[in-house]
Amino acid sequence: MNKLWSSVLHSIAKRPNRINVISSFAAAFAGMLLGFVLMFIVSPSDSFGAFFNMVTGPFQSMNRIGMVVRSSVPIMLTGLSVAFAFRTGLFNIGASGQMMIGAVIAIYIGVHWEFLGSFHWIVGIFGGIIGGAMWGAIPGLLKAFRNVHEVVTSIMLNYVALYVARLMIYTFMEDTLRGSSLRVARTARIPEGFLPQIFGGARVDISIIIALLVAVGIHFVLNRTTFGFELKSVGLSRPAAQYAGIREKRSVVLSMVIAGALSGLAGALYFLVGDRQFGLSDGIIEYGFTGIAIALLALSAPLGVIIAAFFYGVIYRGGWLIQTVYREEIIDIIIGFIIYFSALSLFTKQVIANYLRKKTKREIEIAEKEGDV
Repeated sequence: MNKLWSSVLHSIAKRPNRINVISSFAAAFAGMLLGFVLMFIVSPSDSFGAFFNMVTGPFQSMNRIGMVVRSSVPIMLTGLSVAFAFRTGLFNIGASGQMMIGAVIAIYIGVHWEFLGSFHWIVGIFGGIIGGAMWGAIPGLLKAFRNVHEVVTSIMLNYVALYVARLMIYTFMEDTLRGSSLRVARTARIPEGFLPQIFGGARVDISIIIALLVAVGIHFVLNRTTFGFELKSVGLSRPAAQYAGIREKRSVVLSMVIAGALSGLAGALYFLVGDRQFGLSDGIIEYGFTGIAIALLALSAPLGVIIAAFFYGVIYRGGWLIQTVYREEIIDIIIGFIIYFSALSLFTKQVIANYLRKKTKREIEIAEKEGDV
């Protein structure tokens, strides 16, 4: 019997990535299927063509692909922020607040620090990273030293961040004509390089390259370094990590600092362009909450976040293409379905793992009876 269960566990252990991929695709497929059913109920005659256009339309030209790439950057980074916290046993629901603080600091640098010249945009990015990291450190410190749950503190800090951002704009960089922040200086804008030529004139800048490099870096840190092993160990069991000599309080704080830095980077990259301003009437930036769905859909795998973010970008941009047939609310509902089923990815993963475990057990039992094992 021990040999049997050892073989079962060994077989399952060899296929964790396969299980993750299957469960994520199953969750995305379920959300898309339910969205199609809704479209069919609303307008049966238009549903097939509109659904096909929504899925394939964003790929019909390089310009459209560029728009997908551009819209994927902020949710990729907030998804990484949430996923990093998940992997270390924390729930960073404050990515929106961290993104807003990072954004407003980056905008301030972009508006007032023109003396930096060609380094202007680089300093603006680092300013956003530092702002997000500092905002993420607050729930991390409260969690580590006062055991205050990070969900409570981080979600409350979202609202604090909104009003701090508005106060900074009112005080230092208000555009009174538009009711928003001032436009950043030209030297503070993220360079586009050769990317618009590749993507048919779409305003794609090197933010996507930065986001991809960050995702690969986070994957390496979590899976190939001692530091990442310590962070994940604390997430799995703080008492066990402490017994093993790991400084669990330090790890908790650093996890939230890094998660906040990723969200702050998202805010900097999102606003350090020529056509975006932080509106004084805007509410909490929604990208932080979308990042939760992206992290769930990717099952907190940094490389999976890249795919999930592009998938979301395709659906979001595809929704714009069918608004002549369906109202905007329909598209929001479809995206809501996908987000909802993203939350079931972990459940789907467990179901698939249980199925594979039972299937492998039956195969081994049959092989033992036939004398092959």
